[in-house]
Amino acid sequence: QMRIVESGGGLAQPGGSLRLSCEISGDTWNFYTIAWFHQAPGKEREGVACINNYGDATNYVESVKGRFAISKDNAKNTVFLQMNTLKPTDTGVYYCAARKLWVCSNGIPLGGDAWGEGTLVTVSS
Repeated sequence: QMRIVESGGGLAQPGGSLRLSCEISGDTWNFYTIAWFHQAPGKEREGVACINNYGDATNYVESVKGRFAISKDNAKNTVFLQMNTLKPTDTGVYYCAARKLWVCSNGIPLGGDAWGEGTLVTVSS
């Protein structure tokens, strides 16, 4: 059974940066696309970025393009989300999810087969 643990959230100022980590264990993730989701206070959860199993295809929601970058380190079983030029609207809980046999280049998945519990990001001055 796959286990996903997010870390790296915290408080950042507008314009600042944070790097989130998603550590995956317990199952092979060779055939999984990994995605990050954002749930702002009082809003629905939204996919923001994904990366395919080989790490050579990524996709982003329009609102984070040019500011966020998703990457993976297979040796460490970890996916990262580098968040730059943060805005107050980036505030919320960020979840990492694994979706089996999803083609990331076609779009960010709407959900996942396995989820972490999330990490809170607060962007405020």
